[in-house]
Amino acid sequence: MAERKINPTLKTALELGPILLFFVAYLWLKDRSFLIGGTEYEGFILVTAGFIPVLMASTAALWALTGKLSRMQVVTVILVTVFGGLSVWLNDERFFKMKPTLIYLLFAGILGFGLLRGQSYLRFAMDGLMPLEHEGWMLLTKRVCALFFALAVANEVIWRTMSTETWVYFKTFGLSAIIFGFFFTQGGLFKRYGTEKSDED
Repeated sequence: MAERKINPTLKTALELGPILLFFVAYLWLKDRSFLIGGTEYEGFILVTAGFIPVLMASTAALWALTGKLSRMQVVTVILVTVFGGLSVWLNDERFFKMKPTLIYLLFAGILGFGLLRGQSYLRFAMDGLMPLEHEGWMLLTKRVCALFFALAVANEVIWRTMSTETWVYFKTFGLSAIIFGFFFTQGGLFKRYGTEKSDED
């Protein structure tokens, strides 16, 4: 099914809205606890419980409006539901904090498998969004693969050694800033391997 165009602002809001809502809700409830069904839940657990349906609803809205979801979006929703659900069910925030680690390791593993086969699965995942020569895609894929491994390690170090609040700031702003900074530094690669033949790819 061809992707339908929607308002860019709406698309961005649906993609980033759940994460920002999670952050705001955490700041609001982080110092509170709630007794539900005889079990005491910290604010972080309740925010996690609310984040799951919000993410599912925003992803469903994206699919309904555009007719298409990226594979990364689908995998992310599945892992958030599974590990967020485990955190709520077991009343243990560690499962949700592990989720970014598993997502990045999974993506890095998939990209690494493609590289071993001489293919760039990153180009496949991005649907040829950037017009690059094959060599450029292969080099970019290697770098993104290394980035995902580094992010997985960083997430593990931060959630295991620092406070929950520090981890929430890292997850909300740090990860996005690192990824943005990474692609910003790839200008030389895009210039060297870029091609104007995007319509022929």
